Amino acid sequence: MDHAAVLALFDRDMREDAQPDGPDTRVERVGGVVRQVSSARGWNGVVWSDLDETNAQAAISEQIAFFSGLGRDFEWKLYGHDRPVDLGERLRAAGFTAEPEETLMIAEAAGLDLDAEPPEGVRLLPVTDAAGVHLVADVHEKAFGTDGSRLREQLLARLAGEPDTIVAVVALAGDEPVSAARMELLPGTRFAGLWGGGTVDGWRGRGVYRALVAHRARAAVERGYRYLQVDASSQSRPILERLGFAPLTTTTPYTYVPRAA
Repeated sequence: MDHAAVLALFDRDMREDAQPDGPDTRVERVGGVVRQVSSARGWNGVVWSDLDETNAQAAISEQIAFFSGLGRDFEWKLYGHDRPVDLGERLRAAGFTAEPEETLMIAEAAGLDLDAEPPEGVRLLPVTDAAGVHLVADVHEKAFGTDGSRLREQLLARLAGEPDTIVAVVALAGDEPVSAARMELLPGTRFAGLWGGGTVDGWRGRGVYRALVAHRARAAVERGYRYLQVDASSQSRPILERLGFAPLTTTTPYTYVPRAA
């Protein structure tokens, strides 16, 4: 895989030509910025920018004013190769808070080990209804220690309005949900995004995560997607590298919360 060429393709397909990630969102290009605008429960933020030292500060101020006018928190998703080189410093100076850095990892879906099976006693259940969505949200809350209500709403909306753009799966040990993940599919692109892979305590390191990656990779190949993309944490990066994913750049979410009036 030509890393530079694939990164350029990712920038074009998934960022510069970004598509809305839900039925209640829109994507806008304003000057050198591409942003997604959603409801207060959806994801609002900047997905791509083409800036330099002469216009970066004005662009940052414009986005703060725009989303603050809507009363929305928003995220500026900064990649390691974005310009200008001090864009992260400029965002922090403007009042953004940097979340933990992750690694953008990409693999050719057909080149992965697609035969990885879950450990004995664990079965994979495709999520197609509200009952399955609740299991995914339950795993999310236990694995990450965060509220799963927004994820629950988003998954229910996608399954109801755009079912062909989402693949969700939960791993069950008996009737107990122990791991879950989803894959987002955007028509017209060559990338399928892997998100939310989480496993509860007691089941980590037993091959469940690997099986969920293989399950989604098979689904991506069946649907004609060439590449799989993951924003990997420091915990998942080693697993993904062993599976054949390559690190291409870093990504850091910078969040902004409008000041109360």
